[in-house]
Amino acid sequence: MIHGSLASVESDSWQSLLASSITDPRTLLERLNLDPALLGPAMLASADFALRVPEPYLARMQPGDVHDPLLRQVLPVGEELLAQPGYQLDPLGEQQTNARPGIIHKYHGRLLLIVSGGCAINCRYCFRRHFPYEDNNLSTAEWQQALDYIRSDTSLSEVIYSGGDPLAANDRRLAWLTREIADIKHIRRLRIHTRLPVVIPQRVTGGLIDALCATRLPVTMVLHCNHANEIDQHLGAAIQRLRAAGMTLLNQSVLLKGVNDQLQQQLELSEKLGDHGVLPYYLHVLDHVKGAQHFHVDDQQAQRLVGQMLSKLPGFLVPRLVRETAGCAGKSPLPVELIE
Repeated sequence: MIHGSLASVESDSWQSLLASSITDPRTLLERLNLDPALLGPAMLASADFALRVPEPYLARMQPGDVHDPLLRQVLPVGEELLAQPGYQLDPLGEQQTNARPGIIHKYHGRLLLIVSGGCAINCRYCFRRHFPYEDNNLSTAEWQQALDYIRSDTSLSEVIYSGGDPLAANDRRLAWLTREIADIKHIRRLRIHTRLPVVIPQRVTGGLIDALCATRLPVTMVLHCNHANEIDQHLGAAIQRLRAAGMTLLNQSVLLKGVNDQLQQQLELSEKLGDHGVLPYYLHVLDHVKGAQHFHVDDQQAQRLVGQMLSKLPGFLVPRLVRETAGCAGKSPLPVELIE
C-alpha cells in the first residue's frame, strides 16, 4: 500500500481531496511504480473517458502490481478502444427514460434524481460513462420543475439520489433537496446510491448526516464496493457514523473479470461488509457499455460463483445476482447454480 501521503489524506477536507484527484495517467503510473509502457494506451483511453482517482483510494493500492484489483477498476487500457458487438453507449436505454432534466424514471413507484453529474472516481466499467450529464445540470428553475414532477405523480413512494455521485453535491444543496422531498406527502423513503464514501471516506461528515437525516424520511444508503481491499479503517469509521445516524446500509457491486470474479474474493467482500453491518444487496453482471468489454464474466460462471457463495455464507450475506435490461420493469434475477 502507499503510505507516503496518508497524513495529508487523513487531515484534508473531502472537497480538497476531490479537487486533488489524479487525472493524468503518467502521474498514476509514476505514483504506483508501474511500467511506463502502459502510458500510451492509458493516454488514448483516458482521452475517451477521463481518468479520475482520489488520493484515499490510491493509498489502498499495491505499488508495482498492475493486477491490483483497485487499480484495475480505474486504469485506462487499450482494450477500451476496441469495437465489440453488442456493447453500446447507452446499454440500459436511460436516455429514453430521462423524463426531464435531472430525472430518470424507469421503474414504477420510484425514480432517480441526478443530484450531481460529477464523480469522485471514474470507474472504467461505468454504465453511465457516456451519459449526457451536461444536459442534466439543473438550474434553480429546473430543480423546481423536477420537484413538481415528483409532486404530480402520486404513484411515487421513493426518491433515489443518483449521479454521477449525489454526494459530490454540497451539504447545503443536499439538505435543501431532502427537505423539499420530505414535504411531498406521498414520498415514503429516500435512497442514496453512492461510491463517494468508499473512495473518499472523509465525505461522511456531521454536516452530511444532518443534511440527509433531519427529516421524516427513512434513509437507505447503497454503497458501491467491489473488493474487500476497498474497506479500510477510514471507510469502516465512516460506515459506523452512518449507522449511528440510523441509516440502513446496503452494498451493490459489479462482477468484474480480474477484480472480483473468484470465490475467495467474493467471500472476503461479503464477510467484511457484514463485519461492518453492511448487507450485500446486488451483484450486477456487467452492463454492456462501450469500452468495458474486457471486464466481462459469462453468466454461467457468475451463476456458479453465487451458488458457491450460498454454500459458504448465511443467506443474508449473499447478494442477489441480477441483470439490468433496457425496457424491463425491474432488475432481472439470474438463477444460481446450487452446489450439491
